[in-house]
Amino acid sequence: MDYLDDDHKIDGKCLAVGMIGMEFFYMHKDFYAGQFTKRAIPKSFSLTPRLAAYFISILNKNKGAFKNVLVRNFKNEFNKFKIQLPIKNSEVDFEFMETFIASLEAEKALELETHLVATGLKDYHLTNEEQQVLNDFENDKILFEEFRLGDLFEKKKTKKLPFKAKELSKTPAGKYTLPCLTSSFNNQGLNYFAPQDQATILKNVISIPSNSDIYRAYFQSREFTVLSDAYAIKWIYDDVELSPNQYLFIVPCINKVTDLQIYSYKNKLGGWNVVKNKHIELPVKNKKPDYKAMNLLVSAVQKQAIKDVVLYIDKKQL
Repeated sequence: MDYLDDDHKIDGKCLAVGMIGMEFFYMHKDFYAGQFTKRAIPKSFSLTPRLAAYFISILNKNKGAFKNVLVRNFKNEFNKFKIQLPIKNSEVDFEFMETFIASLEAEKALELETHLVATGLKDYHLTNEEQQVLNDFENDKILFEEFRLGDLFEKKKTKKLPFKAKELSKTPAGKYTLPCLTSSFNNQGLNYFAPQDQATILKNVISIPSNSDIYRAYFQSREFTVLSDAYAIKWIYDDVELSPNQYLFIVPCINKVTDLQIYSYKNKLGGWNVVKNKHIELPVKNKKPDYKAMNLLVSAVQKQAIKDVVLYIDKKQL
């Protein structure tokens, strides 16, 4: 990328802060910024990525102190703000800070590698079938046809829980360990916890809000129950049990007809009685959903998305 001009270019290897969200971050390369971005330049030391990570964690933890500061007053308030740092021989212990962040990186890299191995995502190399289906998709060689949602899915019946959201904890505690689905789009709608007693436990289904500002569907791969203003649907077509990858393929297809800006609290989409009559497009073979193509496409995309993560972990472990 070419620079616009040298007069407005800002030197990298510094901290920057977005004044609107008051979020601190590290800028390794030279950059341009608007009036609502400020930078902090190290005075007597070189700001490495790991030192930057140490400072950023402290500053973002305390960003509330700058929330109501005017842009013109930020520099003065920032200079007066005090933080705690490790010291050695009455000097800031930069070596400890570097080592501490390095140890955290190694720990998290190991955790991530363990997860990738356990989930089978460590191998990012595409199989011949995955490469072929990607090529076919990119060259419009995969045939798609419309299906009515009500012909593909059924709504799961659930018991009504004797709780309101405000009565439940937002963290698991004691008997309250079962995630509860509401109309929220935060954390896939699972923001409360209830006892498993007398609850309808669901898993490997798609959830959709029924009374919300955003009607976004999600694949729910773990156990949960429905609390309010949402419902779950399960695939019934062909008496086939869908794989997680096939559900993941179908979710964005549903969102193309439900998660639209025209729908809101003022203009509600409606529940399953409305959604079941909407149509989605799926890949087909012999006039039926092409389950193999859906599975391979998602698998290929996952590998492409995870490739940089795997390479990053491998680099950290050298």
